[in-house]
Amino acid sequence: MAVRPRAAVAALPRYSRAAGLAQVRWRASSNESTVPPSPRVQEAIAAAAKYAHLYPSLQGDELINDLSLRLRIAPDQIVVGGGSLAVLQHTLAAYTGSGTEVVHAWRSYEAYPILIGVVGATSVPVALDATHTHDVDAMLAGVSDATRAIIICNPNNPTGTELPRTEIERIVTSVPDNVLVLLDEAYQEFATANVDGLRFVREHPNVAVFRTFSKAYGLAGLRAGYMVANPEIAENVRCAAPPFGLSLLAEAGARAAWADTDHTAHIVTVVRDGRGYLRDQLARRGLPTPVSGANFVWLPVGERAIELQNACVAQKVSVRAFAGEGVRVTVGDRDAEDAVLAAVDSLHWPTIDGSRAELTMR
Repeated sequence: MAVRPRAAVAALPRYSRAAGLAQVRWRASSNESTVPPSPRVQEAIAAAAKYAHLYPSLQGDELINDLSLRLRIAPDQIVVGGGSLAVLQHTLAAYTGSGTEVVHAWRSYEAYPILIGVVGATSVPVALDATHTHDVDAMLAGVSDATRAIIICNPNNPTGTELPRTEIERIVTSVPDNVLVLLDEAYQEFATANVDGLRFVREHPNVAVFRTFSKAYGLAGLRAGYMVANPEIAENVRCAAPPFGLSLLAEAGARAAWADTDHTAHIVTVVRDGRGYLRDQLARRGLPTPVSGANFVWLPVGERAIELQNACVAQKVSVRAFAGEGVRVTVGDRDAEDAVLAAVDSLHWPTIDGSRAELTMR
């Protein structure tokens, strides 16, 4: 074509798709909630749909007020949008760009290099340590004069591992004041460690926390999320974002889900039960997995990840494979978890070196 994108866009990695989605019965590949929205949430969405001919509020004002009251955070510190990923994109657009660098762990959320590349900044990936956790020393060593942001995914996607509060504190207090520390807490409600990123926002002006309604609130299909940050940062992010970024239905659903605390607690319980079950059953089969603080379990099977993915599809369940590294399995549906275990049982695992297992077919 004569029309060409910017070179940086042409070079962007593509967001991967799970294999076999058209063939499977269960989806354990996208970290969606296995529990549908509560009747209360469904009713709120249906009621809002009657007004779909009208624009939503300019900045998600009613949801911001709800969040402000419970979190005890001033409204001018909160930015909402069409998923926490969208708000993160606007933040990177406001504070990074050509000639700047963004440090992040790898493997971590696969959208990070895409978002960073879109705004013209340079991605600086830092390998996880041997326990599949952020390597704090290496990440701090990756900070340069060009660094404008460092992203911490905690719990980490796709490994589920968590940094303790002391390690996050070490990052926050070690980076220069002109470096944003972006804490992605999409899975915070499922975490095993008692880490609340909002504490760092209150104590450090260069910290921003991102959370979502897609996971513990069961609204992945609506796209709603928020950021909490210093008022000046929040205002600049709002300026970088398009108006009406949160749809009318998404705001109604998010407000109802935020208020329905019993249903959220139920979703979290389902996840923790499924997570424990799957990890225990894998351990019984000689397959160790990292402790997960998310709604998924990471199987560090290395070079045989695609083979395990294909075995899962054969059992009618989709999972997310990262070639050469491992397989991520969303939990919360016992039938899907048992299908994954059946896939594991169809394969032989003769050696385990603590971080990965070799797979051969029986």
